[in-house]
Amino acid sequence: MKRNFKKDFNKKREDFGFKKEGHSFNYEKKDIETIDASCKGDSFKITGIIDQIEQTGGPTIFYIVDGTGTLALKAFEGAGTRAYPEINVGDAVDAKVVIQEYQGELEGDVKRLEILPEEFKKTVQDKILEMQKKRAKVEPTEFLVKDIILDKLKDRFIKAAEEVRLAVIQNRPIIIRHHNDADGYSSGYSLERAILPLIVKQHNSFKAAWEFYTRSPIAAPMYEIDDSIRDTAHSLSNAAKFSNKMPLVLVVDTGSGEKDLLGIKQGRVHGLDFIVVDHHAFDTDLISKETLVHINPFLVGEEGTKFSAGMLCTEFARFINSDPNLNITQIPAMAGLADRIDNPDTMGSYLKIAEKKGYDKQMLSDIASVIDFISAKLRFMEAREYIEVLFGEPMEKQKSLVNLLAPYIRDLESKGLEIAKSAVKREKIGKVNLQILEVEKAFARGFYPKPGKSVSLIQEYAEEQEKLENLVTLGLMPDAVTIRASSDSNFSIQALGEYLEKHLPKAFPEGGGHKHAGSFRFIPNKQQEVLDKIKEYIKSL
Repeated sequence: MKRNFKKDFNKKREDFGFKKEGHSFNYEKKDIETIDASCKGDSFKITGIIDQIEQTGGPTIFYIVDGTGTLALKAFEGAGTRAYPEINVGDAVDAKVVIQEYQGELEGDVKRLEILPEEFKKTVQDKILEMQKKRAKVEPTEFLVKDIILDKLKDRFIKAAEEVRLAVIQNRPIIIRHHNDADGYSSGYSLERAILPLIVKQHNSFKAAWEFYTRSPIAAPMYEIDDSIRDTAHSLSNAAKFSNKMPLVLVVDTGSGEKDLLGIKQGRVHGLDFIVVDHHAFDTDLISKETLVHINPFLVGEEGTKFSAGMLCTEFARFINSDPNLNITQIPAMAGLADRIDNPDTMGSYLKIAEKKGYDKQMLSDIASVIDFISAKLRFMEAREYIEVLFGEPMEKQKSLVNLLAPYIRDLESKGLEIAKSAVKREKIGKVNLQILEVEKAFARGFYPKPGKSVSLIQEYAEEQEKLENLVTLGLMPDAVTIRASSDSNFSIQALGEYLEKHLPKAFPEGGGHKHAGSFRFIPNKQQEVLDKIKEYIKSL
């Protein structure tokens, strides 16, 4: 027994770099990444760290990582009985297993599982971490288009992509939070297409795409404390039930403003980490120091009106996963059209890429309209399979759906415009033409187009058909206002926000957006005072 223990002990020393003079060992082991369907029935020894333990009504499932991947190990002592109770999460182990398949997933049937001596644990951990960081490294790829903004942001893309890849490799759940509109969905979906295959490969399991990934839209143009608390509570529950790690959260098409700060800080208290990809303006960068990476054109002295979040996130996704078959290169053109991006050369280049894939400008605009419409119906649902169809998985089904719904949506928008035209009130303040649309008096509850879209429609009609200049349109609700302004109006959403906070703090205004498009919320009994202050601000222009 002493001789056998000494022999096994020395094998472990050799395996992790501890040499003993005068001895030579032949110890075969298997890297998890090399285990595939052809290995079924074969016996291997795997050395690594126990990353997660799950007790089922039958066997105990140990998830082991070795730096190349993750494998589920099944050990059975009795129905619902904890196998190897001495082994805990974080232990370094040797596992002798036979590779089997269960419900389409490969797993190791444990024949022997033993803890490595404590002196080897740090060596194993360091070795695994080194391998994980090496695997997470990004091979910088060329951007889809040439633009100085992308070049300035490239280092941030690389760092963010490596953080995402490392989270996947370390079996850390990923949450994507995106704004509930076409650009937001474009942002979230393009990242989803890049991340899910990596998760499946890491765990050698299609089920892992549901266990280690969530995408969820948010209604407000900010990562609110409500969203943060829900993400945190859900993650803490999974950590308690399933030994999950706390997640990496990607906040996209929002996240750069002061109003996002509390939600991000709240999550960090509980161990969540954040990456923000946004294109909205902010007064002071309060977010970068609270995130692993913050990507926004304004951080490099550029305008966010030249790149939508969907455009940025598609480029970001290609750094995370360089697979050319992700089917996302048509997304930037659609997202840019949806967000009315003013960057003709870059938009032209993205449109040419989309055209090569069979998407003309009208089709892209129709897809954006359908996404906006569907987002109003889905609200907070992830609806992963439905969203896949909207973005072209498969393209034939996407076109059938869009061809069916686009005329219906155009009809609704036409009705919405007629309602808005009959209900809008106009007045002149200095050189500014002000339109006020009392949304809840004009539209039934739940009516489509949504308030923001309705305001855009009446703004565009007045600009394009009636040739009104210096135009500002307010969509007024009991506790909110959504705003659109023409570029010649000298109007600024950020400046208005500062004005309201300074002159009407008791209304507790909060919100933001782009320079000429945004929204604010306030307490209901201050609606008239808020309207008066907006008029005062316009007069000051």
